[in-house]
Amino acid sequence: MTSNVLSIDEPGEVCLVEEKLPDVPEGGFLVKTVYSGISAGTELTFVKGTNPYLSSTWDPALGLFLEGAPSVSYPVRGIGYMQVGRVIESRTRAAREGALVAMCYGHRTAYVADPMADRFVELPGDLDPMLGIYVAHMGPICANGLLHAAHDLHGPAVRDLGDGVRGRRVAVVGAGVVGLLTALFARAGGAAEVVVVDETPARLEIAAALGMDVLAAGDDPAVTLKRRWRHGQNDRGADAVFQCRGQARALALGLRLLRPQGTLIDLAFYTQGAQEVRLGEEFHHNGLSLRCAQIGRVPRGLAHAWDRERLSYETIGLLREHGDALREHVITDVVGFSEAPRFLTGLAARRLQSVQAVLRDDVEDERG
Repeated sequence: MTSNVLSIDEPGEVCLVEEKLPDVPEGGFLVKTVYSGISAGTELTFVKGTNPYLSSTWDPALGLFLEGAPSVSYPVRGIGYMQVGRVIESRTRAAREGALVAMCYGHRTAYVADPMADRFVELPGDLDPMLGIYVAHMGPICANGLLHAAHDLHGPAVRDLGDGVRGRRVAVVGAGVVGLLTALFARAGGAAEVVVVDETPARLEIAAALGMDVLAAGDDPAVTLKRRWRHGQNDRGADAVFQCRGQARALALGLRLLRPQGTLIDLAFYTQGAQEVRLGEEFHHNGLSLRCAQIGRVPRGLAHAWDRERLSYETIGLLREHGDALREHVITDVVGFSEAPRFLTGLAARRLQSVQAVLRDDVEDERG
């Protein structure tokens, strides 16, 4: 059996290549891709040639990017981390044939998995399978942001994903997929108020359609929110800010939104650096904290209780509650897998605009 795999051969050059799949080993299983979600922020850095792995050496022991041979070179194949596949052959009791599973194996039409090496989550029957693209990785990314906010207040005593936002005023900068899911998590966690800030009117409309309060970034929302959110004398602003847009100006804005000694939880990926962030201004004078929350690490002391599996099941709960609205407003494009090269190059060149794009099997019915 063969699989069609997305291949980025050079910056701006994307195609599908056919690869022969290995036989299913004892203990393994074969999935046929039903849906594959595109993470435009991360994946387009490879299409554009701006990903740091393409220009420097990543030393995992030191945790540093260093000068030297690039850690990743073209062609880049199998990027992507939002897959839903149907198990069509199984040689293990861990994965039953016919089941739909959420995984992270890149944009390819089929994949041979090893349960000892590949993480997968079987999707419940009451969940729209297209929303399963968020279960393995994207949803846990956002849930981990909430977990960092909870750890900031309670340390290892965190008991609930809402512990960092319950009863608090929360701002979310960026109304892309990460920002929208994070805002939904914050509201589900009992935040007193959640305000989504973005530069793009169309994305603010989507946030509003999901029931969020919204503010335009160009209208100086820091002044608006600090007049509105008063905690005490000379103490105004958001209790917590989740920064979800990979632009330095978005980070600078997020810091301006915070109350003194507040914490910004950063979920963004800054491919161009952050030269516009003026750390000598609000960051310094208001004694702010900046915490990077990325899915490779949950807060120290919480890894045992809050592993990736728990974050996935928190995601399933969120999707059960808000799935219809996410399908209607957030998933803006569903295209056949054969259209993936044209679609990604169009996004990279800004000929196309999308919030969440999903590739689907060209022959299987859309609902799986």
